[in-house]
Amino acid sequence: MGFTWFISKRIAFSKGNKKNLSQIIIRIGQTAVAIGIIVSVITLAIGLGSKKAIKQKMADFNGHITIRSYDSNNSFNSSRLNKKSVQLNHIKENGEVSKIQEYATKSGVIRTQTSFAGVILKGVSSDFDRDRFEKFMVKGSIPQYSVNEISNEVIMSEKIAKELNLDINSSFIMFFVKENQDPVYRRFILKGLFRTDIKQIDDVFLIGDIQHIQKLNKWNREDIGGYDIYIKDIEDLDSVFNNIEEFVGYNNFAEKATTTFSQINDWIQIFDTNILIILTIMMVVVVINIIMVLLILIIERTNSIGMLKTLGASNRKIRKIFINYTLFIMLPGLIIGNIIAIVLLYIQKYFEIIKLNPENYYVSTVPVYINFFHILIISGSALLISGLVLLIPSYLISKITPIKAIKFQ
Repeated sequence: MGFTWFISKRIAFSKGNKKNLSQIIIRIGQTAVAIGIIVSVITLAIGLGSKKAIKQKMADFNGHITIRSYDSNNSFNSSRLNKKSVQLNHIKENGEVSKIQEYATKSGVIRTQTSFAGVILKGVSSDFDRDRFEKFMVKGSIPQYSVNEISNEVIMSEKIAKELNLDINSSFIMFFVKENQDPVYRRFILKGLFRTDIKQIDDVFLIGDIQHIQKLNKWNREDIGGYDIYIKDIEDLDSVFNNIEEFVGYNNFAEKATTTFSQINDWIQIFDTNILIILTIMMVVVVINIIMVLLILIIERTNSIGMLKTLGASNRKIRKIFINYTLFIMLPGLIIGNIIAIVLLYIQKYFEIIKLNPENYYVSTVPVYINFFHILIISGSALLISGLVLLIPSYLISKITPIKAIKFQ
């Protein structure tokens, strides 16, 4: 064990240290470190958790990646996908792909006795991932669709149902307008209500049997509007997308969920800036408080510095002693701050105490993403930055001479 390290530990963990007049200042410094760590860890966990939760919601409805025809463009009405050119086997071989399902969309109008609403029917088939969609359900059940018979059962957003005064098992008429043709009517039965908290979805979508759209478009049973592709981790979206894009084929294109809902994605990208600003401010607060503690320690132990110099200790070694000592002081604040932050995050994660307005934030509760590697980086960065910054005020030690130390006494 080195001389400086040994002396630093003896000073830091000495029982007599508790009687120092500077103990109050030290406690204030430790409290500031703890608060800085708590705010930093919670900010990062909530910021990343919000980004992940919102992106996941967008993807769980439309798929993380969507393949459709160029002819569809941005239209709500699907054009026939060129299925033969899609190399589906290669896409399925990607280890990050967890699910692929068919879909098609068709715009129409729902009319009731008292109201009407323009909506989009998203047609799905027997491969519809009902388990994934279950978390969005607020009432009723998800119909089971089959290739053997056409189903008139649908689910729609809770918001649309309220506007149209519809409830479970209600029947309603939806008509589809075709160019230069009379409107085509279809009667549906409402079997369930869902809520995603994403306005662009809840305002317009209902889900039904894809066979209705195939008949309306005069397609064959094999014809579809596109594929919804789900991957295992939303954070791998960009890399998986680059791989899948190679296999979409002629006259088709792939689109990420973050591109489909570009306005929402642009909004959540601001989180990165906010997180960086808060982390920077908290780190500055921690560093300033630690510098204050070091300066007080130097003033208080001027006599000790003079004695060490008299015994032959160099300025460099004495500076290292005080820097190590100050970092030891930080440790209780780091440990306590991390423990409090982690406890608060787990309480929010499992009990969802803090609620949000989903119309403004796209989620109904504050989401958290707890990553212990991130927590370790924050604590390590605080120690490293403080250690480097402390080099500047520690140079005051070189100005103290044994004669001045004796006069100070």
